Amino acid sequence: MTEPTGSKPGDPHADRRPVQPLTRLPDGTVKQVNPVTGTKVWTLPGRAARPLTVSRPDPAPLDPTMHDRYCAFCPGRLLETTPEIARLVRDADGWREIRGLTAEQLGDTVAQFRLFPNLFEILTYDYWHLAHGFEPTPESQAHRTAYLSTPGGRAHLTALARVRMRARETPGADAEPLDERDLERESVGLFAGNHQVVVARRHFVDGALDDWQNAGSGTLTPEEHWQYTRFTIQAVHDLYRGNPHARYVSAFQNWLRPAGASFDHLHKQLVAIDEPGVDLERESDRVRAEPDLFARWGRQFADEEGLVVARTPTAVAFAGVGHQYPSLVVHTTNTECRPWELSDEEVRDFSDLVHACHAAVGVDVPTNEEWHHGPPLLDLPIPLRAVVKLRVSTPAGFEGGTKIYVNTIDPWAVHDRTVTRLRDLADRGLVSERITVG
Repeated sequence: MTEPTGSKPGDPHADRRPVQPLTRLPDGTVKQVNPVTGTKVWTLPGRAARPLTVSRPDPAPLDPTMHDRYCAFCPGRLLETTPEIARLVRDADGWREIRGLTAEQLGDTVAQFRLFPNLFEILTYDYWHLAHGFEPTPESQAHRTAYLSTPGGRAHLTALARVRMRARETPGADAEPLDERDLERESVGLFAGNHQVVVARRHFVDGALDDWQNAGSGTLTPEEHWQYTRFTIQAVHDLYRGNPHARYVSAFQNWLRPAGASFDHLHKQLVAIDEPGVDLERESDRVRAEPDLFARWGRQFADEEGLVVARTPTAVAFAGVGHQYPSLVVHTTNTECRPWELSDEEVRDFSDLVHACHAAVGVDVPTNEEWHHGPPLLDLPIPLRAVVKLRVSTPAGFEGGTKIYVNTIDPWAVHDRTVTRLRDLADRGLVSERITVG
């Protein structure tokens, strides 16, 4: 619990740096200050014993007639999402990626993971085109042409164009047939979107009998989670390569509706934006002043405070300090590479720890999984890292008025609960053998 170093004269964040990132007061109150962002968090005595799960209705039996059709992300409702950019399939020869499918080919293989543009983007194609002159990549243009050339593809795109037009209250959405200019305008964004979704196959675990048996990150096998992670990293890289105006790609996963998910179906979202964001700006200032910031105030500080929950050869997971919600953090130890430059072993190590964190938390706890990385144009030692935030409290007036967040459990309690759970999961072979717990 020593003071962070690396302050330089004139550093705009020097006055915000904590004297002690983690302090336990005589009455048991724990005060936290995030060593990187400066976020302040208090944990009050006695609240560490609170359960993590949120209240939910009693389990209801699943309707067999709804199998694979529980939500718009399910494999029985493929035409309710935008055209796929890519899918990962698994057959006798292993894992392989398929791109450029037409509507008629969607049922030819079983997609374990699918990548497609979000139907309602945060930043639309028009935003990028009008503000920056962005144009679709040749690949997306060719896919759009091929998709429109088949009856099934044209019908699919027409239906999606009507949905988007109705949402914006655009005239002509119900015209029969849909005006060709409307179809042309809407379909461009359906292939060239810079807000994408990576969706897993299962809504519930295989063989599920009731609606409490959701399939989350922790219910995947370590192998499946690795493929999910690799697929996501590639998609992030492709967004940077396809849009030269993207300064950052935000990658995140909202699990369960209390955490902001539209569907209780496992998926990640990737959003290209044209500015770095507040956290990355702060991190960049800190790293310029303190190049070993993430090593010193990541794994080294976690070691000193007894917060490490698990390790792999090239990554470490620990209870986070100074996060808005109780959190588990996973860092790669390689700070010199962008995510897509990491080796397969490094990606596997990172993925295995993120998977283990989710398995330890359990599928009943709403979580946000936020990825952080150094974008291509930022030449600073910033590692790939994930923060798994447990959405077990609701910020209210106190937090809004003070920007001091009250957490239900402190980092040491997060560590102890997670390690206990991970040891049990490891004994049962439910997390990767590459992991060293505790």
